[in-house]
Amino acid sequence: MATADEQRAIATTPSGLPAGAETMPEEKSHVVMTPGTCGGRPRIAGTRIRVRDVVEWTDLGQTAYEIVASFPELSLGDVYAALAFYHDHREMVDRQIREDDAFVETLIRERKPGVVDRFRAGEHPGAAAGGPQS
Repeated sequence: MATADEQRAIATTPSGLPAGAETMPEEKSHVVMTPGTCGGRPRIAGTRIRVRDVVEWTDLGQTAYEIVASFPELSLGDVYAALAFYHDHREMVDRQIREDDAFVETLIRERKPGVVDRFRAGEHPGAAAGGPQS
């Protein structure tokens, strides 16, 4: 007859789990930060959807289900992981949002008129000659 230790050894798999026990699937990393992608800001893995985007959408009243409906490549786990990441790292994400917003404001303030702006202002070729003839 087998001892209790031998019975346990027989009844377990090489991983140490009891024979027949279901194993947990490998955990997915939902939120990543990659230098050179989205400015290194936290984003949902495999996408360019930033944690900031998910936070702002929920602030605008969208539910996790509505976000997934708009972006079917996301899972509810992705959306909730982004929100969990935000709440776990709120100071950092809020600071990054402020920095990004300030950068955009600086670009807007300092930008030179582009082709469309010059065209709208009548500074396009042909404007001096009275413009295109109908």
